[in-house]
Amino acid sequence: MDQAFYKELAERSLKGEIISDESCRTILSSSQIELLALLDSAYQVRKKFWGREVAIHILNNAQNGFCPEDCHYCAQAKTTQSAIDEYPLKSEEEVLSEAKRAWESGAFRYCLVFAGRGPSPRRIEILARWVREIKKRYPIEVCISAGLINKEGAQMLKAAGLDRLNHNLNTSQRHYSKVCTTHTFQDRLQTLRSAQESGLELCSGIIVGMGEETEDVMEVAKTLRELHVRSIPVNFLIPIPGHTLSRISNLNPEYCLRVLCLFRFLNPDSELRVAGGREGHLRSLEVMALYPANSLFLDGYLNTKGSSRTKTLQMIKDVGFTIKSEQSLDKLLGQEEETKPSFAVDDHPSFMKTLKELRPYLQDLV
Repeated sequence: MDQAFYKELAERSLKGEIISDESCRTILSSSQIELLALLDSAYQVRKKFWGREVAIHILNNAQNGFCPEDCHYCAQAKTTQSAIDEYPLKSEEEVLSEAKRAWESGAFRYCLVFAGRGPSPRRIEILARWVREIKKRYPIEVCISAGLINKEGAQMLKAAGLDRLNHNLNTSQRHYSKVCTTHTFQDRLQTLRSAQESGLELCSGIIVGMGEETEDVMEVAKTLRELHVRSIPVNFLIPIPGHTLSRISNLNPEYCLRVLCLFRFLNPDSELRVAGGREGHLRSLEVMALYPANSLFLDGYLNTKGSSRTKTLQMIKDVGFTIKSEQSLDKLLGQEEETKPSFAVDDHPSFMKTLKELRPYLQDLV
């Protein structure tokens, strides 16, 4: 691929111009793409709007299970056979304690997630009270993900001081009925519009690897652009046993990075988060995701673990980036020092070969 192609991608994106569908398809599927050149082009856009900062988000799974929806990718769906520990709504004390822990861990944003189709008026009142208390105690941004919300509910949360409302599109309108049947793509779109009309910033993203096609990925990226979504999590399907959807399609490190680059070019000034599944799907190229993306999750996801804090923070430092936080990256790493080995292989501090590894032939004779 001619270098002029990569230069044009960055230039058009920086000017706020939408790149052509042909270019989008090339980014996602052409064998002529040079990955490092594509990442560098996406980084020029990321650097313009976000510099070398990384925004850390921490999720709080505030209610686990008991969901009436059948989202095929979710461990909490009514149709799943996944082995999760269900629990009802956490107490206010527990939520506030975890908000404190998130702030002390360097989080720029604390994300409260609730299972269910959508919150009742009583639940909205509880959430509003929690938001007010969190904002009073800690200098941290708050995002809530609580299912389908109408304009009245969104206005109450905005009045309480909520910064953002999350409601992921997850996939395209065309593909949506293949991943959920208990609500529609339009239901999700209406929730985002209700939040936007109430003055809330939007957080909405995608799950890649659910059998979608190139056109579906492109459509989601362009829809989020049209909605002026400020925070975009790009998730890669985590194959949790018991899911209706547990077979991953089209995912490898290079493709995942191509998707992130496409979302950066189409949403140049949005906070782009490399989200669920980054550790397992990006593998040895995980750190490269920070060139198009400027945000990630610390402490894992709703029902699945992520990389350790030490590994994630060290990864950010090793590539020469900083974190968007009142907490110092070096200070946070220092707090993790006691559990951090000075040298490790595959995260294991014990890196000396055993006798079995040194003399495999003799072991086979036993």
